[in-house]
Amino acid sequence: MLAFIIRRLLSTVVVMAIVAVFIFLLLHLSPGDPAAIIVGDNATPAQIDAVRKQLGLDDPLAVQFVRWVSGVLTGDLGISIFSHEPVNKLIGQRIEPTVSLAATTLLLAVVIAVSFGVLAAWKVGTWVDRCVMVLSVLSFSVPVFVVGYLLIYVFSIKLGWLPVQGYAPLEDGVLVWARHLVLPSIALGLAYVALIARITRTAMLDVLSEDYIRTARAKGVATGPVLMKHALKNAGVPIVTVIGIGVALLIGGVVITETVFNIPGVGRLVVDAISQRDYPIIQGVTLLFSGIYVIVNLLVDLSYTLLDPRIRY
Repeated sequence: MLAFIIRRLLSTVVVMAIVAVFIFLLLHLSPGDPAAIIVGDNATPAQIDAVRKQLGLDDPLAVQFVRWVSGVLTGDLGISIFSHEPVNKLIGQRIEPTVSLAATTLLLAVVIAVSFGVLAAWKVGTWVDRCVMVLSVLSFSVPVFVVGYLLIYVFSIKLGWLPVQGYAPLEDGVLVWARHLVLPSIALGLAYVALIARITRTAMLDVLSEDYIRTARAKGVATGPVLMKHALKNAGVPIVTVIGIGVALLIGGVVITETVFNIPGVGRLVVDAISQRDYPIIQGVTLLFSGIYVIVNLLVDLSYTLLDPRIRY
């Protein structure tokens, strides 16, 4: 196990290095110039060149890359081109709303999706199963921003039950904090629920056809323990796998959801940075999200040994 963890951590370093190169080249080779945005549309080429020199953008790409990577290795993600604030500080100021949204979405999605998937497998072929599958297809097909605007229209504008937009920090009270996260979490989690529910149903159907499940039923074991204790635990590996893979879907959806609901999180920070071509912020946040995704998948791999003792690394 220890040797496996060391190998994975070493491979993580390689993956993050590739991601860093890709992010840097993608940004600096794509059209757009932050210096031109700073000086405005009426600026002369000489003014643009002066700003580029001031920002260090006139240096060769290799020099700029080494300078950025050197800072990253020491924990410095750079300075924002427009706000002139450290990227670390900007991310720290925006991290609470993003973590809150991601955590509540993940919790709601996993609880609802696994429950629906188990129910659909138990009632396979019935109207319950068909309803769950239809809802899963619809949830996965409708874009996040469409769902978000529909929820705002119904529950905020028409019924007035929940806030239209914004975020309330946890220090303002758990109830106020939760009310601001209900709609964003539902909008972001629907596609995630659909994905996990379908995989849960498929995995449960495979397990429920096994001999030991039929033996448990023949011994008179109640339906609840058969589904939850015997079947769900043995179907856990594919379910946990898709939960880990779906983190990428969750991270991508955070950016859109925070924009729709005007949540001042890291997603909104990235959107604003993209419109301004603020390279340090885009690079820092993308690298952070990539690292989180890699770590989550490592934890998923390690969880396999807990779900299935036969698995050894």
